[in-house]
Amino acid sequence: MTYQEAEAFLFERLPMFQRVGGSAYKKDLQNTYALLQAIGNPHQKGKYIHVAGTNGKGSTASFLASVLKESGYKTGLYTSPHLKSFTERMRINGEPISQDDVVEYVNKFKPIIEELRPSFFELTTAMAFDYFDKEEVDIAVIEVGMGGRLDCTNVIQPEVSIITQIGLDHQQFLGDTLEEITKEKAGVVKENTPIVSSVSENELKLIIKEVANEKKAPFFNSNECYKINIKEETIPSWKMIAENLKTSKKYKFESGLSASYQIQNLQSVFTALDILKEKGYSISDENITSGLKNVIKNSGIKGRWQRIHNEQSNAKIIADTGHNIPAFEHLVKMIESEKFDQLHFVFATVNDKKLDGVLELLPKDAIYYFTQANIPRALDAKELKEVARNYDLKGDAFPTVAEAFTNAQKNASDKDLIFVGGSTFAVAEIPNL
Repeated sequence: MTYQEAEAFLFERLPMFQRVGGSAYKKDLQNTYALLQAIGNPHQKGKYIHVAGTNGKGSTASFLASVLKESGYKTGLYTSPHLKSFTERMRINGEPISQDDVVEYVNKFKPIIEELRPSFFELTTAMAFDYFDKEEVDIAVIEVGMGGRLDCTNVIQPEVSIITQIGLDHQQFLGDTLEEITKEKAGVVKENTPIVSSVSENELKLIIKEVANEKKAPFFNSNECYKINIKEETIPSWKMIAENLKTSKKYKFESGLSASYQIQNLQSVFTALDILKEKGYSISDENITSGLKNVIKNSGIKGRWQRIHNEQSNAKIIADTGHNIPAFEHLVKMIESEKFDQLHFVFATVNDKKLDGVLELLPKDAIYYFTQANIPRALDAKELKEVARNYDLKGDAFPTVAEAFTNAQKNASDKDLIFVGGSTFAVAEIPNL
């Protein structure tokens, strides 16, 4: 079996939420436990950090993995979805799993797949645990796929759990209110295990705190533990200062992920690192500053307010995978803070997402290039254009992201800004990402 055949098998034989939506969703962990038991329960053998949340969990996980790598730990990182290659999902010290290893795992899991019929995410999660166990990592940072309580990553006993910001997303599975969604995400809280949260809304914070109290889990609200200020918005990394609000100790550092919305994520990162140090992990100030600065190199993370250099255009090009209301509340402010003459907005989304709240946030003076990613869940570009018209958003529809992006580059002057967003999968199709 070649790597291409193995990848095709994974995508075609297994239901994948990112591509097909709700038909891939499982309402319990029974299948996950059965799958893990069939391969020797590798998830029980390692040390983990578990990261949940609506927005910011990928960045938070990547920051932590980068700092741990800089601290000399052999560090696993499991994130989703991938942008360019399946191998991005599981990394050790920043290096993606090899194509040969993927082929080996698909061959190994084939008989189990026939018997248990796992979802794509169930199988890839089991694969990640097995891979990290085989490679004997010191610790692995595990990003929740969706929710928390019923997510198939929620089978581990971590060193620390983290819940980042919470917003409305995946309501058809997690609930229609922020309170319901918070209860689902609080399902990652474990007995006697520290829980860090950057949630600032009092009613949501109380929900997490109540669950923590029930499970005798020490609760840390990162907003009350650390204050972070932006000192200078330099490119490629912003200069920042973090202050421990209990000890007044200050860290001067550069963030390799440069966006104002990273502040809450970084508060959680610093708080979690303090907990790890108390548990005996050797993490110096130098490890922290180098890890935060080198996060992209050390984790491979992409699509977070990413500036893209393209020979076909001298316009400023930025891409971001943010795709829900809380994300766009930040992104619109970030766009407004940039200097440009005209905004060219390449926009795509999926067909199972409530659009009203997002569309009403988007700038009305932009030129829109409505498009669709190459996945079954994509909302048709023409339909998106018609819906957007109700919000006074004007532009043309393009059947592919490549066409939309090419036209934006043709139309943009050197002093313009091209922004690509609305869908992780649309961002994934941008060249030179």
